Amino acid sequence: MAEHAHAHGFGALSWRQYRLERRMFWRNPSAAFFNFLLPLLFLVLLCAVLTKQTDRNVIVPGIAGMAVLATTFSALAYNTVFLREQGILKRVRGTPLPSGAYLLGIAGNAVTNTALQIVLIVVAGKAFYGIPWPRDVALLVLFVVLGVLCFASLGVALAHAIPTFEAATVYVNVIFLPLVFISIDARHDPAFLKGIAEALPLAHLVDGLSAAIVTGAGVGDLWSAIGVLALWTVLGVALAIRGFSWEQRRG
Repeated sequence: MAEHAHAHGFGALSWRQYRLERRMFWRNPSAAFFNFLLPLLFLVLLCAVLTKQTDRNVIVPGIAGMAVLATTFSALAYNTVFLREQGILKRVRGTPLPSGAYLLGIAGNAVTNTALQIVLIVVAGKAFYGIPWPRDVALLVLFVVLGVLCFASLGVALAHAIPTFEAATVYVNVIFLPLVFISIDARHDPAFLKGIAEALPLAHLVDGLSAAIVTGAGVGDLWSAIGVLALWTVLGVALAIRGFSWEQRRG
C-alpha cells in the first residue's frame, strides 16, 4: 500500500512538472521557434524549391529526422546547461520534489514536442507534398522512440561539455548543422562524407523514417540502422549519467 501511494505521488509530481514545462515552453518564443517551428520552416522552403516527387519523398522523412534531433538533442542540451548554470538544478535538488519527477517532467516535454512535430510533418507531407500516409505505423513509432532515446541522451551528454549557457549555441550548432547537412540525403554526399554520415545516428534514423513513411521497407532491412542507433544510445546514456552534475560550473 505504501509503495502504491509513493508511486502515485511520484506520478502526480511528474505530471505537475510536465504541465509546468509545457506552459514555460510556449511562453518562450525563441525556444518554440528554434526547437519546434524551425524544422517545419525547412520543410516548406525545401519542398518549395525541390518540386520533384522523388526529392520530396526524401526531404519529408529527412525533415522528420531533423525534427527529432531539434526537439531532443538541441533542446535538452540548451535546457540542461541553462538549468545548471542558473542554479535551478541545485535548488531543485534541495526541495522536496524528487529529482526523478523533475527530470521526467523535462523529458516528457521534449517527447511531446517530438510527437507533435512528427504528426505535423506527416500530415503536411500528405496534404501538400504528395507523401502517402505512413505505410508502417509501428515501424514509425519504433524509430521515433529510438531517435528520442538516442538524441536525448546525447543532448544531455553534450551539456556536460558546455561550460556556459552563452557558449551553448556554438557547441550545439557546430554539431547540429553539419549533422543535418550530411545526413538528410546521404545518397548524394561525396564518399568521405557518406562514410561519416553512416557512422553517425541521424542518417540511420532518416532511413528508418523513410521506410515507415515512404518506401515500405520492413524491419528486416533495417537491422543495421537499429543497431547504430542502439549503440549511440548506449554511449549517450553512459556519458550522460557519468557526467551529470547538479552544480553550477561558475560562481
